[in-house]
Amino acid sequence: MRRTTVVGTLVFALIVGCLSITCMSTRSSAQVGLSVAFGPPAIPVYDQPICPGDGYLWTPGYWAWDPDAGDYYWVPGTWILAPQVGYLWTPPWWGWEGGRFWFHEGWWGPSVGFYGGINYGFGYFGNGFVGGRWQGDHFFYNHAVTNVNIVNIRNVYNERVTINENRVSFNGGPGGVVARASGEEEAAARGRRMAAVSAQTAHVEQARGNRELRASVNQGRPAIAATGRAGEFSHPVAARQAGGAYHPPAERGGSASREENRAGTSNHPNELPRIERPTPPNTGNARLDTKYKQQQENLYNKQNQERQKLQAQQEKEHQQAQQRNYNNAQRQQMEQRHQQQTQQMQQRHQQQTQQLQARQAPRGGGKR
Repeated sequence: MRRTTVVGTLVFALIVGCLSITCMSTRSSAQVGLSVAFGPPAIPVYDQPICPGDGYLWTPGYWAWDPDAGDYYWVPGTWILAPQVGYLWTPPWWGWEGGRFWFHEGWWGPSVGFYGGINYGFGYFGNGFVGGRWQGDHFFYNHAVTNVNIVNIRNVYNERVTINENRVSFNGGPGGVVARASGEEEAAARGRRMAAVSAQTAHVEQARGNRELRASVNQGRPAIAATGRAGEFSHPVAARQAGGAYHPPAERGGSASREENRAGTSNHPNELPRIERPTPPNTGNARLDTKYKQQQENLYNKQNQERQKLQAQQEKEHQQAQQRNYNNAQRQQMEQRHQQQTQQMQQRHQQQTQQLQARQAPRGGGKR
């Protein structure tokens, strides 16, 4: 693996401008992703457009999945105004779980969480973020890895960075990145989080509707690899080259939601994708948010405990089957029973989550 070292000296200058505040997303439900039978293309090679102004943070490009087209499509990297002072972006990522590739949504928070160990470039080299940092109310850009005009933006520094050149776009599975979340990254995921802002979601939808961004069309080399601002597709930065050869299977098949896949293919709890932590509530009422977050944590812990209990019970039955020399018919009956138990548990957990979401959903006009 080739590595490049960028060396510089720390430079501080004038602090210019104020950070713009955008509307906060209030999604409090658990994030439900899609799964795909084959992995996305490699991350393409492209240049970062220049930062449009003070307070903009880089959100790297990534491959998303369109279930209607049955195809991956590239969401161009772009600059986004931070939704809150001190917040950083954790990029979305694909991970191999239970024989399929699962999509994990990105989010905003005070710390960068786990993003699969993927090298998205421009400060996101697989672990944390080295493209800049908050100092008080201002964001300082690391000019060694970030494209900023130091004439217009003076809150800049240069710092030595080791760049990982691996361009694999998914974690785990055949040929995937081998990385696991650290304790700090897991703590970040449990802390305050905010979903993508409206400018980001509109940017994704615009990318989804652009045929040229589909992997089957561009073969991993999108013509719109990055934009100066969200949605500005008319003056893009094109990919210089694909990150690697792209060979999707001839029969690409369909995608499935987590619930559909969990209910249909898993015999045992340990074969299921992990339970996603819900996004912390943001009702504007601190006391209510605390109450709702505790309810979410209680349900999250309860469901994980039930998984562990059922897994232990089924493993005990596996041991008994081995000791008693079960024949094929007996083993098949046992596995069918295990699958039914796992499906029933998953359906019960899904109902519990939906009921909690319904209770916490805002109701017009009334007080809680």
